[in-house]
Amino acid sequence: MLPFAAPLLLLQLQAPDPAFRVDLDAGRYLAVLAESTQRVGQNPRDAAALAARSQALSSLQRFSEALADADRALQVNPRLADALLARGLARAGQAIRQRDLGALREALGSMDDLRAATEADPTLAAAWMSLGLAYELLPGILGGSTRKALQCADRLGRLAPARGELLRALVLVEEGRWRDAEPAFQRALALAPGNPEVASQWLDALDSRPAKKALGEAGKNARLLAEAARLLPSIRTRAQAVTAVSDAYLHAGQPETAWKVLQDALPQADAPSLLRLQLGKVAAVSGLHRAESLAALDQVLREPLEGGSAGYPGAWWRKGQILRDLGRNDEARRAAQEALKLDPRHRGARELMGKLGQSPSS
Repeated sequence: MLPFAAPLLLLQLQAPDPAFRVDLDAGRYLAVLAESTQRVGQNPRDAAALAARSQALSSLQRFSEALADADRALQVNPRLADALLARGLARAGQAIRQRDLGALREALGSMDDLRAATEADPTLAAAWMSLGLAYELLPGILGGSTRKALQCADRLGRLAPARGELLRALVLVEEGRWRDAEPAFQRALALAPGNPEVASQWLDALDSRPAKKALGEAGKNARLLAEAARLLPSIRTRAQAVTAVSDAYLHAGQPETAWKVLQDALPQADAPSLLRLQLGKVAAVSGLHRAESLAALDQVLREPLEGGSAGYPGAWWRKGQILRDLGRNDEARRAAQEALKLDPRHRGARELMGKLGQSPSS
């Protein structure tokens, strides 16, 4: 708690910043990174800016930097919900990346932080969403609980009805309960038409194992194609959702349409770097438009890449896959090595190195 005589300015700087929350929820991570960095430069003890920058860095998979910023924010204000959320996200990201015994400590710490964030500010929707997913995805021995995850969905639904239904749907998909999950998705779509997060998660879920089991391969593909065509007009400027539409066409066996959707959206999309990264994926998976996709990936690697994606390791990996398919094995090997410099445990890059006849550690 701050001393009674703390300056009013410091109290103001420790308050949550609604603008940062709006931009983070909308996936405008580069904008948040730029604005928060400017504010931290003006005042290194701006806890709200440090917390926002931490969340943006986590979206960019820069987890060590994200954790450092979150810790700095919590040194200024140990009860700032946005900073607790930021540290929880950074710890979760490190746990996923480590995949070893150290990940256990990070996972437990992440859960503690997310719980503390919801207690510090029960109106912080992103914290309820993250905590609900953590409860569902972590095993029971680490505190995981489907019941608690659904309780988070109830709490989130009071703050943001569409996101509450979305969280409920995601939990039910993880439980393999497709017939219960689909109505929750439909409620979320009805409550927030054109919302890129809802549209993206719905399309991803339609390609999940529970959906395939319930609908069959042909039925799943038919639904993917129908929903992609239905949703595209309302989300064509939102790169996150356009990428999900492209994936839907790709996984339903229409790679040329998957490519065209991206090309059509590029001039007007809010985060074209995500679309260029997806062009690389389409080419790597389908073998189409390899030369154009290499140019797109090179641009991704030269410029800032929006968060919430596979990041630069993913771009290098896709580039390596395409180069290998073109018979340019030395260049493919260098691309895989670049991916592993950024993420030594990147599964795709390690597999690519194996296919190229080289140990990932060599």
